[in-house]
Amino acid sequence: MKLSNFKTSNPAFTPYFWGDNKKPEAKMTVSGIFVKSMLSILVIAAVTAGVWKLHEDGMDVSWFTLGGMIASIIVSVMISYKNNWAHILVPIYSITKGCFLGGFSAYVRVKFPEMPYQAIGVTIVTFFVMLILYQTRVIVVTKQLRSVIITAAASIFLVYIISFILGFFGIKSFIWGTSWVAIVFNVVAAIVASFSLLLDFDFIERHKNKAPKYKEWLATWGLLVTLVWLYVEILRLMRKLAIRF
Repeated sequence: MKLSNFKTSNPAFTPYFWGDNKKPEAKMTVSGIFVKSMLSILVIAAVTAGVWKLHEDGMDVSWFTLGGMIASIIVSVMISYKNNWAHILVPIYSITKGCFLGGFSAYVRVKFPEMPYQAIGVTIVTFFVMLILYQTRVIVVTKQLRSVIITAAASIFLVYIISFILGFFGIKSFIWGTSWVAIVFNVVAAIVASFSLLLDFDFIERHKNKAPKYKEWLATWGLLVTLVWLYVEILRLMRKLAIRF
């Protein structure tokens, strides 16, 4: 029986001195996710700006694009298997994504200097639109909707992976061109990326104030993956439309 169970006025036997004063474990909060997300986005923006500067100075930044993409995939796999390492891996992921986005968008800036900024603007607007639709329950995330979004996203990534592999053998996939089929594919991918934000919001709502504090980094990673994907799809779509018209 615990000594703290006895009723006494002696302060030496209060719960403070007998181990019942343990602080509750810190939980995941929306404010914590917001801070971590903003810091990660700042890291991505800083690295992207650095790669842009290197490109302007005449450096070939294609390796930043390829290296950043491969590194981000590797880090993402590590985060998936080691959630408790997310506080270390997510900042690394932000750096790799900054390299990828810097190299990817640097070439777009050559012909369309304002387009990356326009794509960022569209991405931000889309984020808030989906957030409002989620908060007002205009769109409710059900198991069926979750399954459809995950299946669609997995299918799109599979197409990208196959196209990427075919590129090593000199086979150019339809998704890299400016045909109407390629444009429709981009539109569908952008829509699926937008709806993927709903899964991120749902994860945060279901786990806030319940999950361990380190899960904030996991939620941050999920948001970064979706936002970067959405930005890339929007930028690719805008570029294709600009070239075609």
